[in-house]
Amino acid sequence: MLRDFHNIAHRDALLAYERIDYETDANGQPRTRWDGVTTKPHTATGEPVPDETARVPIERYVNPRPATWPEADFILGNPPFICAANLRRALGDGYVEALRRTWPDVPQSADLVMHWWHMAALAVREGRARRFGFITTNSLRQTFNRRVVEAHLKAAPNPLQLAFAIPDHPWVDAADGAAVRIAMTVGSLDGREGLLQTVIAERDTGEDALDVTLAAREGRIHADLTIGADVAGAVPLRANANIASRGVQLIGAGFIVTPEQAAGLGLGREAGLDRVIRPYRNGRDLTDKPRGVMVIDLFGLTADEVRERYPAAFQWVFERVKPERDQNNRASYRQNWWIFGEPRREWRAMSAPLPRYIATVETAKHRLFQFLDAAILPDNMLVNIASADAFHLGVLSSRVHAAWALATGGRLGMGNDARYNKTRCFETFPFPDADTGLTDALRERIRHRAEAIDAHRKRVLAAHAELTLTGLYNVLEALRAGQPLTPKEQAMHQAGLVSVLASLHDELDEAVLAAYGWSDLAAPLAGRPGATTPLPDKPPEQAAAEEELLARLVACNARRAAEEAQGHVRWLRPAYQHPEHAAQPLQLTADFGDIAAAPALAALAAQPWPKDLREQIAAVRAMLSGTPQTEDRLAARFKRKPLKALRPVLDALAGLGLARQDAAGWRSA
Repeated sequence: MLRDFHNIAHRDALLAYERIDYETDANGQPRTRWDGVTTKPHTATGEPVPDETARVPIERYVNPRPATWPEADFILGNPPFICAANLRRALGDGYVEALRRTWPDVPQSADLVMHWWHMAALAVREGRARRFGFITTNSLRQTFNRRVVEAHLKAAPNPLQLAFAIPDHPWVDAADGAAVRIAMTVGSLDGREGLLQTVIAERDTGEDALDVTLAAREGRIHADLTIGADVAGAVPLRANANIASRGVQLIGAGFIVTPEQAAGLGLGREAGLDRVIRPYRNGRDLTDKPRGVMVIDLFGLTADEVRERYPAAFQWVFERVKPERDQNNRASYRQNWWIFGEPRREWRAMSAPLPRYIATVETAKHRLFQFLDAAILPDNMLVNIASADAFHLGVLSSRVHAAWALATGGRLGMGNDARYNKTRCFETFPFPDADTGLTDALRERIRHRAEAIDAHRKRVLAAHAELTLTGLYNVLEALRAGQPLTPKEQAMHQAGLVSVLASLHDELDEAVLAAYGWSDLAAPLAGRPGATTPLPDKPPEQAAAEEELLARLVACNARRAAEEAQGHVRWLRPAYQHPEHAAQPLQLTADFGDIAAAPALAALAAQPWPKDLREQIAAVRAMLSGTPQTEDRLAARFKRKPLKALRPVLDALAGLGLARQDAAGWRSA
């Protein structure tokens, strides 16, 4: 095979280009950036900050274009494992910009390996190759990579088929012994059923490899590397839209302070400081030991306003955040250095009227949901649902949603933990409703069990410092699997009253299944291993029941999507989500001022002033998305022109950073 050495080339497999130049400024001098690594102690605080003298030139690839691969019947490879977040650091800004211009069909959120997958899939679909096979990270099943696979499986003409796949396989790097998880995929057009192999056991051999046992199954392999119910094909539902969000992304650890540091900045002494120094939680705070830290949240304020109102907080962020932000490639991060990189203004609007909300850790061993107080600001690694209703908490905490979340979100990382993607796991999930048999009595029963579970966990964790949420559910899973408990687990079981927790979950699962009209699945699922146990490892009766459950959820998703296409939406928070306050008026005229001259349009556009503050905020905010509006024009959009009631709503939107006023009037911020 290797005798003709012309088939080995030392070159880039993705890009061809004429040369690499260096960017220059107006004076012809090379432009540079911080090398992203070198630091120095801050002159005032002594803490490490970027060393602005450690510079590297900014490259520019001239005439980048797709690389041409040699003719081949079969394409095999183990391309580099570089995640999207590390591309610039590993390859440089110039290369990444050239790569994205050259391959616009590959989402920017996708890992580098997906460019190889995309190129090989094109070669097979266009008849330039018969098959391809790659080893990739097991994150191929995640949404940010799966989009590439889905596009080729659904493409026309010549949709690709997966002939073979192993979705999750251990891999030991012989160089450094690092353990990672990989996926293997083969793409073809031959029309035959695919062979899916799943790892059901792993054994350490003491060498640079693991001995694995595989279970085989034939059928159509979906983009998420499963056979059976096509959960990857489920579509987002309007009913679940606009009430879920990731938490804030700081882009600067200097925003975080301890309670002692917050007190030193004046918390508890200076009026109003409690509005900008808030409790803060990340994933480990929820699953392990809470750090008890706080965060300086200056969203909605200008730098001048911060310096004037909160000078101590200004200096803290100026010295600990600004040096790092000054070296950031993104202009908005540099210019707005005192504000979180991603402040999540949408989340602030969703959650503003609520006393509490539901949160889950994005990547975790156990898929757990809990209520957090509205005063707590969630981290970027939390997925949050803007609902204070324990009914929603109960459904999300059930086996029904756990099975859906695992199937749609998949697993990630060395720990092979479940990952929760709000777009795929939450927004596609069909909640029970009247069409499935949900009654008021069942709704209240689910609420009661959810409140009991949330209260029980918080009570035992507060009473026993040695307990963690992950530890409680490790013991619960061991009980369900029939495994003998270790002495440490027995102590946790006793302190955490884990059997009480198990009984509450069993009763919740029973109620939720009844709310869907699927009580026939309760018996094979009851008291069995939960979502952390892979499907092939579960008892056959339970595995069959979970597959049937997923098939029913997929069908329910399809029915709801069809309903929504006809205009019937089963909103989860109708007072906040319902579009009658927003979408209809915005379609009437480009300039609200025209309404005064058109009585028919004015009568059609006018709507009742909402009674609930949340609805008022949502309605007014929607009206600000177009041209600037005066207060009189906004008030004219409502019956009886509620000018007096409108003003505090505008002030609230401005305080949240969602609206601003200038000479032309009010507009979205």
